[in-house]
Amino acid sequence: MSDQWYVSVSGSQEGPMSEADVVSRIHAGSVPATAHVFRQGMDGWSPVQSHGAFAAAFGGSAASATPPPPPIAAGRAAHEIDYEIFGDEMQFVEITLDPQEACIAEAGAFMYKDSGIQMETIFGDGSKKSDEGGLMGKFLSAGKRVLTGESLFMTLYANTGSGRKQVAFASPYPGKIIAAELMQHGGTLLCQKDSFLCAAKGISVGIALQRKIGAGFFGGEGFILQKLEGDGLVFLHACGTVHPYDLKEGEVLHVDTGCLVAFEERVDYDIQTVPGIKTAIFGGEGIWFAKMTGPGRVWMQSLPFSRLAGRVVSAIPRTGKKRRGEGSVLGDLGEMFMGD
Repeated sequence: MSDQWYVSVSGSQEGPMSEADVVSRIHAGSVPATAHVFRQGMDGWSPVQSHGAFAAAFGGSAASATPPPPPIAAGRAAHEIDYEIFGDEMQFVEITLDPQEACIAEAGAFMYKDSGIQMETIFGDGSKKSDEGGLMGKFLSAGKRVLTGESLFMTLYANTGSGRKQVAFASPYPGKIIAAELMQHGGTLLCQKDSFLCAAKGISVGIALQRKIGAGFFGGEGFILQKLEGDGLVFLHACGTVHPYDLKEGEVLHVDTGCLVAFEERVDYDIQTVPGIKTAIFGGEGIWFAKMTGPGRVWMQSLPFSRLAGRVVSAIPRTGKKRRGEGSVLGDLGEMFMGD
């Protein structure tokens, strides 16, 4: 199989295919000069025109600076589901299941379903990985979820009817839903513990222990992040606006720890202190930020839910007060004179 190639075009991977097939696709225009290729025995992806047989078909076009993640093993394990995301700031995702297909979701995410969809509460996530250890494996899988603050149980939604059926899941707070095909991200995503919403059956929902002590203690998630593994669709939810950012090799991005939603496993994740004593103490942004080093994709949210909750709590009237002066330029001083 060493002569079998994988091709990555704009994050979408295809293969395996023969060298002649790749050349044919180059001539047809479906493999651009910015594509990357990979085959067994190589250390990683490389520009398509860096290989003799392919370079001849291009004539020296420039390649993309950021290599895609490595391909995952052939043979799809997760169910292939269809979906549509509705709404703007209060979104929900409607998943369409063919007969015998299924998806999993966090407890409390359910919105509606067709009558042919059967619900079942399960330990673990229903993936092959959680079933490998039998009953004990399922208990261990469920127990890991407790460490991320989630429920022991997940809900499985299976289409037991004869036609295509729909089931929908809603985000628990204002924001956006992210749909990610794990096959396009090396088979693994790391995400904040509260961001997972639902996924195709076959996706493993586990935990990732941070290797670095700094990231563990100060990263906003303790030592633990959720780890999503597999070759199918996963859906995450975030607060505010979601911004994906593609890091090039060696490129560094500093992110507020609360604004970090998810990132590819190949991205190096660490925690650093905010430089300068005045900035750290009086800047109002805390003293830590996440240092993300490429290559790989990072997803960020514009409004961490903890920040939103903090503003709501601060606006609650204190004991003995009737209201907070929302529009007053005098604030608390004005309330003193107004008798509130």
